[in-house]
Amino acid sequence: MTKPSKNQKNSQQTRIKKNIERKKSLNNKERDKDCEFIYGKHAVLEHLKSHHNTNKIFLQKGFTERHLTDIISLANEFGIVYQVVPKSKLDVLVEGAVHQGVVASIPPYQYSELEDAFNLAKLREEEPFFIILDGIEDPHNLGSILRTADAVGVHGIIIPKRRSASLTATVAKTSTGAIEHVPVIRVTNLVQVINQLKQQGVWVFASDMEGEDMRSWRTQGSIAIIIGNEGSGVSDLVKKNADGVVTIPMVGHVQSLNASVAAALLMYEVARFRMKG
Repeated sequence: MTKPSKNQKNSQQTRIKKNIERKKSLNNKERDKDCEFIYGKHAVLEHLKSHHNTNKIFLQKGFTERHLTDIISLANEFGIVYQVVPKSKLDVLVEGAVHQGVVASIPPYQYSELEDAFNLAKLREEEPFFIILDGIEDPHNLGSILRTADAVGVHGIIIPKRRSASLTATVAKTSTGAIEHVPVIRVTNLVQVINQLKQQGVWVFASDMEGEDMRSWRTQGSIAIIIGNEGSGVSDLVKKNADGVVTIPMVGHVQSLNASVAAALLMYEVARFRMKG
């Protein structure tokens, strides 16, 4: 059997050392249940601008993009510690996701209360506007819905505690920072919350393949739109408790739309009338 050369031994030792360091880093991350990692320039910048708590910022060594300068400036302004580290360190923190040279360690995301959303509407002197997500499990869909919700002025997004994506780094990055501006309310029972909204004068509409054409939909007043699961749509029990059902007309061959696309179309239909006023 041929003995490995000195260079081969050194190379093998280096790989083993890197694997050990990576596992240690991952284990440290797993043990730390008191923080989340958000990443990407928009997500981190919006988090800093929103004045939410930040534990520490990690910046990629040798990265000279302008957004890192802006992040350093805000970190200095708010007294937040930042550290310049190799790209490999950031790759481990975000488990290989595209981080654009910046990762921030933050406390776990805090969910809002229903009252917070009503107060936000009151502060803006607007009719309350809610999005209810019934079993949206894809974090990218949740992030995209948050992004559109911020654009059209939604006051709160309601999600169930079970069978739903939660607020994570993936959601934060996909939302491009909108997660910092739109209250997300996490509830145990969607039906109870729907009835609570109705008692407070909010009209609740479920989206479905069959229902009132959204082009003739009356969107005045306080409104909540229910968006269903990517595969099965709005559950029968939730739909049964809605005030009405609306549908998006389609003339092509596909029978359904991605949840975030459907949500965007319906949100803008509401916003279109609100912006007229």
